[in-house]
Amino acid sequence: MNKLIIFSAPSGSGKTTVVKHLLQSMPDLLGFSVSATTRKPRLGEADGREYHFLSIEDFEKRIVNNEFLEHEEVYAGLLYGTLWSEVHKIWDAGKAVVFDVDVQGGLSLKRRFKENALAIFLRPPNVDVLMERLRNRNSEVEHHLQERIAKANFELSFEQQYDTVVVNDILADTLKHCENLVHTFLRK
Repeated sequence: MNKLIIFSAPSGSGKTTVVKHLLQSMPDLLGFSVSATTRKPRLGEADGREYHFLSIEDFEKRIVNNEFLEHEEVYAGLLYGTLWSEVHKIWDAGKAVVFDVDVQGGLSLKRRFKENALAIFLRPPNVDVLMERLRNRNSEVEHHLQERIAKANFELSFEQQYDTVVVNDILADTLKHCENLVHTFLRK
């Protein structure tokens, strides 16, 4: 199969919710690629579940050893990347790999895997809704929140480079639409 399904979106757009739903509704078809990062875990996050939390030194060593399919400095001093070991584990199980990655990582994966990858950009109905969602998380200090909002505006400029754009306004509709997109892609 060796297919990839890429979800990218500004922080707060709901991509984690959509990805979790797809993984629960299609467990025989999809496997999640746990990304690596140098950021610290948030409350309730576990190493190997949400992310592989690595030190900067370990992350950089893995770059040198070509252990990453892709990697980016998403925020100043914060590295994120996809480990080849994650991808091969899922492919070996006969499943398509689902990615929840930043815009630059998503486009990098799409360029590399072309027709074997479905790149979905998930966006909020508008930037005001996105700002409200980020503020309601209560997980960001104000300067980090402003940094995420600025980054979201930048990321929205890339949406047309994706195979499809899904506006996450009504969650139930978004989930159904994404299920249909994934099923259609996997049948090709």
